[in-house]
Amino acid sequence: MYGSNAGRVRRARRASARTGTTATVALLLLAVAGCSSDESASPKKEPPALSQASQLPKSISPFWVNPDGTAAKEATRLREGGKKRDAELIQKIAGQPVAEWVGADDPEGQTRGFTQAAAKADRDALLVLYNIPHRDCGQYSQGGAADGNSYRVWLDKAVRGIGDRRATVILEPDALPHMEDGCTPQQFHEERFALLKEAVGKLKALPRTRVYLDAGNPSWVTPADRMVDPLRRAGIDQADGFALNVSNFQTTDDSKAYGRRLSTLVGGKHFVIDTSRNGNGPLSGADHEKAWCNPSGRALGEPPTVKTGDALVDAYLWVKRPGESDGACKGGPDAGQWWETYALELARNAR
Repeated sequence: MYGSNAGRVRRARRASARTGTTATVALLLLAVAGCSSDESASPKKEPPALSQASQLPKSISPFWVNPDGTAAKEATRLREGGKKRDAELIQKIAGQPVAEWVGADDPEGQTRGFTQAAAKADRDALLVLYNIPHRDCGQYSQGGAADGNSYRVWLDKAVRGIGDRRATVILEPDALPHMEDGCTPQQFHEERFALLKEAVGKLKALPRTRVYLDAGNPSWVTPADRMVDPLRRAGIDQADGFALNVSNFQTTDDSKAYGRRLSTLVGGKHFVIDTSRNGNGPLSGADHEKAWCNPSGRALGEPPTVKTGDALVDAYLWVKRPGESDGACKGGPDAGQWWETYALELARNAR
């Protein structure tokens, strides 16, 4: 996951060499993108209990706040342990809707559980499908389905679990940018385009599912024109739009500028921006891995909302789960694992 931001020194270097930017690239940039919360690298997630949590007004954010999420549990633990201030900081994360990353194990049970819980609260589930073969170029969030047919079986199960309930899906962080930056070997490209296009079609055949293809971030694959052909081959014409800055730290303004340019090239498609950790923008003046893997001094960004003030930006979302590590760097745990120290720093620095 953090493939996007998630782990990609090698791809980051390639992208940087082409663009001259030092930004994150990471996840490779999703590393730049931040791909990464390897949510699939996390322990198997059981479907959430159908307990109720304080939901945000639907007019501001229609997305479901998981009452049983990791941040909520950590806030409770800290509160019960007498660490009231720390609990209040973690509550800044727990009180917001964050994406649920659907892993390799039991995709049908996971998507059904999350969408049922969201429906009970009269909210939309926010999901990330992240299991493409040859994922993350063998770095922190490496993995994915064994082959194309295995992916199709996994996808069909995830689709069945969503069913007719409302869901917004971010499809395969890093998958397209890693082909364009040369990280994913050429022999896998045709299959990947086919799998992504099939995924878009199957998800859009559901009655109430919105789909956004990941398109990297403004410091990764540049200029934006380079993402046009990959998006078209992956089915952007059928999708609702594309997603930017997944698991990365690029500013909202930079993401908007990149997204507007890309939108004009792909038929005026709308887009969403991951603002989970971009409150202080990217770390500058550091080498690639330091810029994208658990960089210091970062902050929570704008809370999730559909009130973006921009007709092309459908929502600001917390796709990367704040507080979960990008990978085993800077003393952090494996990708997708909760790291209290980092979570507290993000919350303290939030404006």
